[in-house]
Amino acid sequence: MFKKVLISEDIDSIGMTLKLMLEKLKIEEVHQVSHCDEAFLKIKKAILEQQPYDLLICDLSFKDSHINTTLFTGEELINTVKTIQPDIKIVVYSIEDKSYRIKYLFEKSGINAYILKGRNSIPTLQKAIQDIYLNHEVVIPIEIEQKLNDRNLIEIDDYDISILQLMSKGYTLEEISTYFKTNTINPSSSSSIEKKITKLKSYFKANNNVQLIALSKDLGII
Repeated sequence: MFKKVLISEDIDSIGMTLKLMLEKLKIEEVHQVSHCDEAFLKIKKAILEQQPYDLLICDLSFKDSHINTTLFTGEELINTVKTIQPDIKIVVYSIEDKSYRIKYLFEKSGINAYILKGRNSIPTLQKAIQDIYLNHEVVIPIEIEQKLNDRNLIEIDDYDISILQLMSKGYTLEEISTYFKTNTINPSSSSSIEKKITKLKSYFKANNNVQLIALSKDLGII
């Protein structure tokens, strides 16, 4: 079983429950922190001391704190940790159930499991940790697999992200079209870009462009 585990969770009662669960798995060393920056510093320190963590369990959202922070979300923590310890196993334990965000974390951030917080979620989390350790593979519970297989789930690609990034910088439809033509990004016509924006707003249930950009930022797309 894993020997050293870090929990990044800002709700004490959940953190305590996770620690008790890990102790039942006979994990020798378990630490808990309440902030993403603190989690990153602990992981970095452990690497320098040549006693790295084997597993990180983290939430995605954290309450605002009076402490000055540079990492605000679990997603930012995961991506930053992966730059210094690519082989660390990561399990997300969160109430967040947005399909795109889950898909992104598996495909882009390289997480090993995603467990939805809820009734009877601790046994699911425990089994996922055991499976990751024994099989060294990605674990996708049935409820998550169903979300990822949803036919209504659209693919967010680099083209979509480019549009959203330019919109967030205040580019108009015509300016985005000009930028795409200049940089040989296709399709570059205003009508094609407008159709894509409409599709994105429909998918994210955004009422307007401002809300679309806000949601994209919340999800970590841009």
